[in-house]
Amino acid sequence: MRKGICQRPADVDIRRGLIFLCKSFLAISLVATGRGQTPNAAYKATGTVINTEPTGFTIQTDDGTRLTVLLPDNALLVRVAPNEKTLKNATRITAGDIIVGDRVLVQGRLSDDQKTLVAVRAIDMSKAAIAQEHAAESAEWQHGVGGLVSAVDPVTNTITISTAVFGGTKKVAIHISKDTILRRYAPASVKFEDARPGTLAEIQPGDQLRVRGTRSADGNDFAAKEIVSGSFRNIAGTVSSIDTIQNTITLMDLKTKKPLLVKFTTDSQLRKMDPMMAQRIAFISKGGGPPSGAGPGATAAAFRPAGPPPSGGGQGVSGGLGSRGGPPGGPGGPRPSGAPDFQRMLSRMPQATLADLKKGDAVMIVASQGTDPTGVTAITLLSGVEPILTAPPSASQAIFMAGWNLGGGAPSGEEGTQ
Repeated sequence: MRKGICQRPADVDIRRGLIFLCKSFLAISLVATGRGQTPNAAYKATGTVINTEPTGFTIQTDDGTRLTVLLPDNALLVRVAPNEKTLKNATRITAGDIIVGDRVLVQGRLSDDQKTLVAVRAIDMSKAAIAQEHAAESAEWQHGVGGLVSAVDPVTNTITISTAVFGGTKKVAIHISKDTILRRYAPASVKFEDARPGTLAEIQPGDQLRVRGTRSADGNDFAAKEIVSGSFRNIAGTVSSIDTIQNTITLMDLKTKKPLLVKFTTDSQLRKMDPMMAQRIAFISKGGGPPSGAGPGATAAAFRPAGPPPSGGGQGVSGGLGSRGGPPGGPGGPRPSGAPDFQRMLSRMPQATLADLKKGDAVMIVASQGTDPTGVTAITLLSGVEPILTAPPSASQAIFMAGWNLGGGAPSGEEGTQ
């Protein structure tokens, strides 16, 4: 198979689902290139159909090039489900069944100008099936769990994370099997499409982690299907200066008591917390608890941002993976255990810009570790947090543990914008 064929999918809307699609195509390609392959069928390309014609179709390949695919009468055309790894359950289709948006793996003869591929066989995954599979995967991310890694046990293949609940934190044991997919964010990026295959050995205490899979009835254990993790810096401070031309701010770091240059890119997320929400989080962190006689649902409702949640999805890896739909309790509401989901509440806060900031504003920032000694690049900035920074440390810890900091392009489904 051509190098890089599964590295950067062209279709942004389904990129999070393309991890397993690439694996499916890889496995299928190995089957397809086995016994009976001829030299004429040696060239293979994977991509998304962007145009169809009576004689074939055009694809945008995964390495960014356009390729015209011609379908002779004797070409073998089959369709497989997105989760299939072999051609055992493939069904025969015709050229007319292939539409724009389908994903295809084509094998055949490449023209001398490398612009046309005469197909010997084409394996198709339909756009509708991909969307359905992606929706199911997004729902799993949404009902997953995220937090800060507190321990890693390579003997039992277990990761313990601390996740935020009102009034404190909760430990959850993440169990890894041989089928668990491990992915790791790049040092300077939290775009899900930039995440690479990872290992358990790379995950360290203090890392951020998000997982999808199956939760135990008591919520204390989680059987992981897929894990995405990374190392990030959690920073709290007050704004000293703002440069909207250079897209930077200077921050007085409350921990080091030193100025810090914070850079923003088009992938950085800026959010503004509602004052009432900030006050309530600070109040609960001091042991205030919910109003008398109110149950978990009432507590969650009090923290719910006004107005409807944003529609649609985006490029986000912002911690929660998939924001379409939601668990019981509605946006920002309680999970089945009764504890509200900080990630979902925070991801639905109003977006902001650098122009909205003022000197002296208190902010909480999550930045990539990076390698630049002169400053950091912001993944997510949250303003309006003055009450939280003056509350006990548990308040800011709860926010940082929420997973909202995995913003700017990962599995959350929320779009990261500046």
